[in-house]
Amino acid sequence: MTETATVVELAKRRGYFFQSSRAYGGVSGFYTYGPKGAALKENIEDTWRERFTLKEGNFEVDAPIVMPEPVFEASGHLDGFDDMLVECPECHASHRADHIIEDNTDIEEAESLPIPEVENLLAEHELTCPNCGADLAGQAIEEFNLMFETSIGPGSSQPGYLRPETAQGIFVEFPQLKEYARNQLPFGVTQIGPAYRNEISPRKSLLRLREFTQAELELFIDPEEDEPTLDAVRDVEAPLYSAEMQEEDGAEPVTMTIGDAVDEGIIADAWVAYYLGLAKQWYDRIGIDMAKFRFRQHLPGELAHYAADCWDAEALVDDDWIELAGFANRGDYDLSKHGSYSDDDFTLFKQYDEPRHVERATVDPDMSYLGPEFGGAAGDIAEALQTLAERDRSAFDGDSVEVEVDGEAYEVPTEHVNFDVSEETEAGEHIVPHVIEPSFGVDRALYTVVHHAYREDEVEGEERSYLALAPEVAPTFVGVFPLTSKDGLPEKAQSVATDLRERGLSVAYDDSGSIGRRYRRQDEVGTPFCVTLDGDPTGTATIRERDSTEQVRVDLDDLGDVLTDLRTGARTFDDL
Repeated sequence: MTETATVVELAKRRGYFFQSSRAYGGVSGFYTYGPKGAALKENIEDTWRERFTLKEGNFEVDAPIVMPEPVFEASGHLDGFDDMLVECPECHASHRADHIIEDNTDIEEAESLPIPEVENLLAEHELTCPNCGADLAGQAIEEFNLMFETSIGPGSSQPGYLRPETAQGIFVEFPQLKEYARNQLPFGVTQIGPAYRNEISPRKSLLRLREFTQAELELFIDPEEDEPTLDAVRDVEAPLYSAEMQEEDGAEPVTMTIGDAVDEGIIADAWVAYYLGLAKQWYDRIGIDMAKFRFRQHLPGELAHYAADCWDAEALVDDDWIELAGFANRGDYDLSKHGSYSDDDFTLFKQYDEPRHVERATVDPDMSYLGPEFGGAAGDIAEALQTLAERDRSAFDGDSVEVEVDGEAYEVPTEHVNFDVSEETEAGEHIVPHVIEPSFGVDRALYTVVHHAYREDEVEGEERSYLALAPEVAPTFVGVFPLTSKDGLPEKAQSVATDLRERGLSVAYDDSGSIGRRYRRQDEVGTPFCVTLDGDPTGTATIRERDSTEQVRVDLDDLGDVLTDLRTGARTFDDL
């Protein structure tokens, strides 16, 4: 059994995650989080919220999952949110063509290749159907839109879609959100919630889902004025795998500080660099193994149409690098699109420090001349004259001026244009903010945390498997046991468990089986500490630490304070 198979089996057996609807055969791409998994997921989300919402001074929203079709016309998802589908000619199973190539060749990021090249690769490498082994050479590849379609309302309902990302729920509400931010840039909006993609071939447990959870931050900035304060992350060291490094044979990621990476131009965008630094600290905090972690820059063929640059956080799981998060400067693409498609204002008024006196060129065409002379083209000619006036005033110096409309040239006497240059005073201007987006996959983070936390060792001659989860995210923080069922110890242990729960600690009470077996059960689900009451007459109990299995005695009167400090990091076990 591979390590991944072992971890997935443990996750199912101990209530972390398992395929949904198994009583009805199950559905690929949908997973249920059990009691341990739901608690771990919530803890991971809480640490993300603390780091990227609270500490950054951002605010959080919770937008609907279903959104009307025009939202996705504007965002481009209706036309450009596709995967490459190839159907087996024998068993008629559908597969992602790029995944088949990546799984069976040395080619990486086949998703970024054009369809004709992918079709050629299927034939060149003699690739076959993963289900039945039929030859896929010559099979046409089709684009398959990943969004789940639904209807809003009865009858001839309004078409809608389940959101494929949480970001659009923030972008479409910008006209209202900017009011909450008092029209001041920069301001950030976060959201944690489910997104949906109708994956062709979900696979690898939580790594490729049809329903998944995203934690996203959309930071709205003035690109001409707003810069991050890099001091907070300047000295953070991170392994960086730039596009240039990837194109060199045998090149490996280079570990350097965020500050040096910006100074040397390896990370071109200071905002992206800032969030890479925060993300590195956060991933380390929740338990991602930093020896199996890197930031990889997108290659030119991978870049989204809206992004000038993008980096992914990646983690190594069973010899595969998996994407955990993406960090991009989306420019003004999203707000400009929604502004042009909707009836609302997606700009923000930027007030100048001092009023500015500007000269403005205008035209006031004589439509009583343009109409009879040019007929139906008169309105377009008037607009073209205004555009020309703004661009080139000298064009109006002669007796006539020429403009082009729909490829045809029109000459208009200057006397009928009424060209003028006037001086105006402006207090500010309307701008379309740019967007910096760190987008995190919560499910992939959880899966990687569990995978990286899995350990095997030997304790007192007995093999042990356990999850070395960080105390801050572990679903159960402390197990409480009576050593025996005599002398009132169960009642006393129950009372201790109740007191600890009232302090906000997650507690598991267990009085079944030998003390060693109880320790093993808690070790396997990742509980950092166990407290055992043994009836000691001095009023103490033992605290056992999961990873080392070492134990210390603590006064019962101090137990709550000690465990709370261990949970918050105010004290370590070595301090006791």
